[in-house]
Amino acid sequence: MNLTLATDDRGGPEIFASLQGEGPSMGRPVAFVRLSRCNLACVWCDTAYTWRFTGDNRPHHDAIAFERKANQVTLSPEDTAARIAALGQKRLVITGGEPLLQAGALAEMLAHLPDIAVEIETNGTVAPPARLDVRVDQYNVSPKLAHSGNPADLALLPERLDAWASEPRAFLKFVVASPEDVEEVLALHAHYRFRPDRVFLMPEGTDSATLRRREAWLSELCLKHGFRMSDRLHIHLYGDTRGT
Repeated sequence: MNLTLATDDRGGPEIFASLQGEGPSMGRPVAFVRLSRCNLACVWCDTAYTWRFTGDNRPHHDAIAFERKANQVTLSPEDTAARIAALGQKRLVITGGEPLLQAGALAEMLAHLPDIAVEIETNGTVAPPARLDVRVDQYNVSPKLAHSGNPADLALLPERLDAWASEPRAFLKFVVASPEDVEEVLALHAHYRFRPDRVFLMPEGTDSATLRRREAWLSELCLKHGFRMSDRLHIHLYGDTRGT
């Protein structure tokens, strides 16, 4: 079973070393592998090249359709693991797209990387199978709010949110574009009883000016409600680019 990865700007697999830009591990040196395909479609998604291929009419604010052949590459789990190991990092972030759609192949890949700590970035809608779950040190779960454009019955599954709320390895990261979005987070927090110290609010934006503008009011709301705030460090360092 092979893995389907996103491509970098040169057409190769998007496997690279960088600083983690978001969430509880922000600033840590890590290896990244970005997988292709997603079961959701966020209108503001900054990696739409992983899912919005020609013929996919799900809405996106850029309305760009990407050619599948130019934006996907297939590798064996063993080859993928070797490329990750060659980066020499002690921590791996598996991102997407939605990585858990390829859980079986990921479990096989991680069998070749026994000494690396593993983070998985997920939209929270897919349950990790045991053969993968046993290898994961941290889940960065980003449930999609109404402003993402995804219907709640697809994006906010009660059984999955219950599971993540009780998972000690899980951090919840909510993308926020307006103060009204925080009201939705508070409603979810009250219902599922997320631990506030494991909840991150992160501004939506793909340029430094937008992030800073939104962080000005978001920081006050984090203070008020006891949540943590996440920046998007990679945007400030590298801009909205692949392989960073």
